[in-house]
Amino acid sequence: MAENTCVRCGAIPPSHDVVSVASADGSFRLLCSRCFNTEMADLAEVHAFEHPEFTPVRLSDADGVVHEFHFRSLLFGDQLSLEAFEPVPGDDDYAGFRFQVLGDPRSDPFELLGNLVQKMKRALAVKHLVEDAGHLVVAETTVRGRIEWDGNERDRLPCVVI
Repeated sequence: MAENTCVRCGAIPPSHDVVSVASADGSFRLLCSRCFNTEMADLAEVHAFEHPEFTPVRLSDADGVVHEFHFRSLLFGDQLSLEAFEPVPGDDDYAGFRFQVLGDPRSDPFELLGNLVQKMKRALAVKHLVEDAGHLVVAETTVRGRIEWDGNERDRLPCVVI
């Protein structure tokens, strides 16, 4: 069985579209986001939930560099999470930019997508780091980032991605 095979439907989605779900017995199983959302809709009694799928979009940053973003939606009971992320070739799926918005799972998912894209455009228009004498320094007084791990399977040390 392939590494990213959904145990419910048998699909082999890209690694960014797989969710590791804990079961009551303490075991874990891999589900594609569609199957995860179907199970969550049943548990949360969200009737007639339709799993939204969106085409990747390309947006330019403050330097004019174009970034391609893929989307994933996850239903968390009374909230729908819509995530945009930039896969980086040769790296893990979350090494690039990441954005997220939460909304009502009963609302129009395209409205949520519009809110997310506006958030992405605002964030990409800001430069947080600039080069000064060969070193990266904070451009203004605000820096946005996220806490990840360093990629070393053995140590799993935290690091900040700006």
